[in-house]
Amino acid sequence: MERQGVRLGITMGCPAGVGPDVILKAEEALRSLGVPVVVLGDAKVLSERAKILGLRPSLWVISSPREARPGSLNLLPLSELSVAAGRPTPQGSLAMVRYIKEGVRLCLSGKLSALVTAPISKEGLAAAGEPFPGHTEMLAALTGARDYAMAFYGERLRVALVTTHLSLREAVASLSVEGILRVARLAYNFLAQDLGLARPRLALAALNPHAGEGGLFGQEEKEILEPAVTKARGLGIPLEGPFPADSLFFRAARGEFDLVVALYHDQGLIPFKLLHFRDGVNVTLGLPIIRTSVDHGTAYDVAGTGKADPGSLIAAVHLALRMARHRSQRPRVPADPGSPCTPRA
Repeated sequence: MERQGVRLGITMGCPAGVGPDVILKAEEALRSLGVPVVVLGDAKVLSERAKILGLRPSLWVISSPREARPGSLNLLPLSELSVAAGRPTPQGSLAMVRYIKEGVRLCLSGKLSALVTAPISKEGLAAAGEPFPGHTEMLAALTGARDYAMAFYGERLRVALVTTHLSLREAVASLSVEGILRVARLAYNFLAQDLGLARPRLALAALNPHAGEGGLFGQEEKEILEPAVTKARGLGIPLEGPFPADSLFFRAARGEFDLVVALYHDQGLIPFKLLHFRDGVNVTLGLPIIRTSVDHGTAYDVAGTGKADPGSLIAAVHLALRMARHRSQRPRVPADPGSPCTPRA
């Protein structure tokens, strides 16, 4: 991969959170990848956090991703802060936004092959003057993506969400054939083109108990979910269901399906985190760049204590590398909603 110029970027996240901790604790894993990994962050913060954690990282400070080398923890310094662990500051919030924007710029220009993001805070985004509820929406705006979705990846279970941060009442009211089809199409592209699965198997979770029991427990399956499945299959997207959610996730976890399209946040995230609380990966579908992320927050109460688990970051880096390899070998062509999707042979 080094010959093909693959370089991974990692944003440090909020300097006061556990982002610096997990990056430092993952150093050995990052150095062993065989491709250059560039941390977009702050040398002073990382050095001070390393002292607190009793670690001795070997940071290779660079001025451009082209200077990054495999086997090193390469640092592209974008700030110089004095921030205490667990105590976010306005300056830290501005810096975490800077890391994201520079990471996106470097990915769009081809200087980085993928971006892995450490956690940020919604309050920090607001304090920095950014009008976004989180990473996903900010990245979509920065890259000009119109169709995008939040998904979660684990070795046993993969989930894509039709709705995200809405109340349950709002999530149900917003369901539509078009919304389900959009996420199914993005999920299919992810499995077929980014993961290289020859015949992806997607399943749609039902909304109501027993998938509505023929309309006894609700009409959403008949009026929205079943038409969405029919339309998806007509476009060549191998979506099955809707299946009762109380058994579907078990079936997917044992390998019957490659990904579950879940209708609302907790429907997908409860089973996912039950299986992948420590090694789950958040991945944004539909962006023109590769973006994976840790599946946890800033955890200010844990920052600097040594308790932060780097497992999710390591998993996110491995997934980003897998996706980058597939994209470098075969350019991604997003499926046109008006054209059939054909499984990759």
